[in-house]
Amino acid sequence: MLIESKPLLSQETKLNNEPIITLQDVSVAYRVPKERIGTFKEYAIRTLQRKVQFNKFLALKDVSVTINRGEVFGIIGNNGAGKSTMLKVISRVLRPTKGRVLLYGTIAPLLELGAGFHPELTGRENVYLNGALLGYDQDEMDAVFEEIVEFSELREFIDAPLRTYSSGMYARLGFAVATAHVPEILIVDEILSVGDEAFQRKCNERMQSYQEQGSTVLIVSHGLAKIQDMCNRVLWLDHGQVQMIGDPTEVIEAYRRSNQ
Repeated sequence: MLIESKPLLSQETKLNNEPIITLQDVSVAYRVPKERIGTFKEYAIRTLQRKVQFNKFLALKDVSVTINRGEVFGIIGNNGAGKSTMLKVISRVLRPTKGRVLLYGTIAPLLELGAGFHPELTGRENVYLNGALLGYDQDEMDAVFEEIVEFSELREFIDAPLRTYSSGMYARLGFAVATAHVPEILIVDEILSVGDEAFQRKCNERMQSYQEQGSTVLIVSHGLAKIQDMCNRVLWLDHGQVQMIGDPTEVIEAYRRSNQ
């Protein structure tokens, strides 16, 4: 069980088709109680009495994949296939139960709407809070604050508490903060399915521009047409196992046939 952040590659190496993310036989196991327990108190008592029995559930099973610098890499699969778990392992939110994850760059994860946001703080305060969670100091966030407000189109609401925001406004602000600096690795989990078409188009254009600057983009989406249009390669997961990796058209066609 290991997650390693490697030193960044040289500029010369970036120009080559070099790995930026490598998963080696990665598995993630969860323990699930065999029976439903109604309250935490009951759970605690039964745990102390050693009366709680668990089933082992493998969310990922021996996943091995290499993602290259500059790729737009898509991950598809049915609900519960392990897509979000895989992104959380890469983002270092979860540690693998088994296997190794090698990272050669900094990550900007967009795993959930409002992740890292505090509903009682204003949009402005959350910009700086989220920036700090992504590893940026105040001076760095000061330098991009106006760009974040402009991109999110939330100037009228930037000093309002986040609890007054709609889910679409959450998405705008979250994406604007996560992509204010050009990331080496941008991870997007279904967030582009929220918001109007104009905002989705802006997000797609920004991701494309970052890819042209050498960023690697990982996308999980049920929008297969979007995955096919945007991605260089696609991975199909099913019950935590890799079914196929390769050309988007071929992988998506195989995935669709399996669901007929």
